[in-house]
Amino acid sequence: QVQLMESGGGSVQTGGSLRLSCAASAYISSAYCGAWFRQAPGKEREEVASISGSSHAWYTGSVQGRFTISRDNRKGTLHLQMDSLRPDDTAMYVCAIYTASRCPSALSDLRDYDYWGQGTQVTVSS
Repeated sequence: QVQLMESGGGSVQTGGSLRLSCAASAYISSAYCGAWFRQAPGKEREEVASISGSSHAWYTGSVQGRFTISRDNRKGTLHLQMDSLRPDDTAMYVCAIYTASRCPSALSDLRDYDYWGQGTQVTVSS
């Protein structure tokens, strides 16, 4: 069973940056789709970004131009660079892996993925 562990969350002020990382406990072929989801208190979970095995990236509209998803196939890690953070980015961020090169459809549910982590908290203050 593959376990994913997120790191890099924390508290920043509006306009700040954070870089989230996700590492797997076991080897996963580089031909996977990786994604980041987030859930804020009282809100539904939403998919924030995904990256296919061919490194095609997708972003939800509210983070377009501010967040960058990337992968390091040598290290088997997934990252989310978050810039120009806003208070409405405050949420628990969870990484997920789909063991196929092509990602599930955009705005998919976390349960469409094969593995996901426990999450890392991001708090943005005004």
